[in-house]
Amino acid sequence: MITTLGELKATGYQSTSIKDELRANLIKHLAAGTTVFQGVHGFEDTVLPELERAVLSRHNINLLGLRGQAKTRLARLMVELLDEYVPIVAGSEVNDDPLAPISRYAKDLIAEHGDATPIAWLHRSQRYSEKLATPDVTVADLIGDIDPIKAANLKLSYADDRVIHFGMIPRANRCIFVLNEIPDLQARNQVALFNILQEGDVQIRGFSIRLPLDIQFVFTANPEDYTNRGSIVTPLKDRIGSQILTHYPKSIAVARKISAQEAKVNQAQTNRVYVPELAYNLLEQIIFEARESEYVDQKSGVSARMSISMLESLVSTAERRALLNKEDNTTVRLSDFMGVIPAITGKVELVYEGEQEGAAYVAEQLLGAAIKTLWPTLFPKIEKLTKKSESSPYAPAVAAIYEQGGVLLYDECDQKEYASTLNKIKTLNDLIAKNQPAFEPKDLLFLKEYMLWALAEQQQLGKERLQHGFEFNEFF
Repeated sequence: MITTLGELKATGYQSTSIKDELRANLIKHLAAGTTVFQGVHGFEDTVLPELERAVLSRHNINLLGLRGQAKTRLARLMVELLDEYVPIVAGSEVNDDPLAPISRYAKDLIAEHGDATPIAWLHRSQRYSEKLATPDVTVADLIGDIDPIKAANLKLSYADDRVIHFGMIPRANRCIFVLNEIPDLQARNQVALFNILQEGDVQIRGFSIRLPLDIQFVFTANPEDYTNRGSIVTPLKDRIGSQILTHYPKSIAVARKISAQEAKVNQAQTNRVYVPELAYNLLEQIIFEARESEYVDQKSGVSARMSISMLESLVSTAERRALLNKEDNTTVRLSDFMGVIPAITGKVELVYEGEQEGAAYVAEQLLGAAIKTLWPTLFPKIEKLTKKSESSPYAPAVAAIYEQGGVLLYDECDQKEYASTLNKIKTLNDLIAKNQPAFEPKDLLFLKEYMLWALAEQQQLGKERLQHGFEFNEFF
C-alpha cells in the first residue's frame, strides 16, 4: 500500500479531473457493452443515452422530472463510474490531490515533508455528497464561513485563512455533489454557485484565497417547483451543461419490473401469498389511470413509489386474511385491492374537484377505470346495443347470476369458500373457455372475480359494498 507522496510519484501516477475520470470509465463500459445503471428500467432508449452523452461531454447535469422518476438513483449510480480508489493528502478537509494540492493545509504539509508527506486513499463510495435544497440552506452551509472557535483555539486572527470552516461543496472536492430540488434554494444562494460552475473556484468571506475545486455537479429539479415554489435563476441555468428530462414508465411491463424490484415483500410473504399476473397488471394500470385522471393534479405527477406501496399493501391484505383463517397460503383477490386505497390516497395530489369528491372516492374510481381499461384485452368489448334483436355475449352469465339470487363474496372468507362461491357460476367458465382458453389455471379464480367487477363497472351487473364484502346482483 502506497503511504507517502514519494511512493506515489514512483508509480507514475497522473492526476485526473473527476469529469475526465467519469468519462474514461464510461468509455470502458461502452466498449464492453456494460452499464453501471443497473436497476433503472424504461430509460434505456431515452434518459440513459442523454446521460452518457453528458458525461462524455464533461458537463454538469440537471435531471428534470416529476417526483418518483429515479433522478436521485441515477445520480447515486454515477459513483460506479469513478475509480475504485484515489490518493489524497492525509488529513485534508478538501480531499487534496497530492500532485495538485489546493488548500493551504496540504501545500504547507508538502512543503514541510516533501516526498515523506503521508498519503491516504479515498474509496469511490466516499466520493458522493448529497444535499436537499431547502429555503433555510445558507451560503455558509454550501461554501463555508469563518469559524470563531477555530480562531480562538489556534490563537489566530480573523485575517488568517486558517480560521475558515469549509462548507459542503469544498469538502466534496474530487467528488460527485448532488443538489436535490434546486429550485427550492433561495436565489442569493444559487448565485453563490456561479463561480464554482464556470471557473471551478470558490471564495469565502472576502478572503483572497481561491480554491479551484474539481467537482461533478448533478442537480435535480421538479417542473412543478418552477411555478409553485421557486426557479433556477437564469445565469445558473446557463452554466449547467446538460438538462436531461426524465419520465415515468411507458408500459405496464416496465412498471411491473420496477415495482417488483423495489417492493419490500419478503420470502415468507411470497411463500404465503400468490399474486396472479392479471392482478399485477391491474395494479400498474391504476397508476396509468391516475396519470390521466381529471381528479389528479398532473403537474404534481404520480410517483412510481405509489405502485410500490400498493403492491406491498396488496400482498399484506391477502397475508392478513390468510393469517386470520389460519391458512398456509392464499391467492390475491380483487377485493384485496380495497386494502391498497390508503397507499393511493397518501400519494396523489388532487385538484379541487378531486378534493370535493374525497380521496377514497377518487381511489375507487381509479380502480374501476383500470378494470374497464383491461377488459378489452381479455374479452370482447361491451358495446351499447342499438337493436332489440342484438344480444350481449354476457347475457347468459348475467342471467345465471340473477337466477341464483346474486353472488356474495366476503372479504375475509377462506380460500375454500371463495373458490366454491365463484365456481358455482358455470356460465363464467363458458366465457373463459371461449375467449381465454390458455389462461393459467391457478389464476382462474382471480379472473372470475375480475369478470364480476368488470361487468358491474360496465353496468351489466349491480355491485353493492356491504359491511364485510361485496354483493353482485341485478343492476338498478
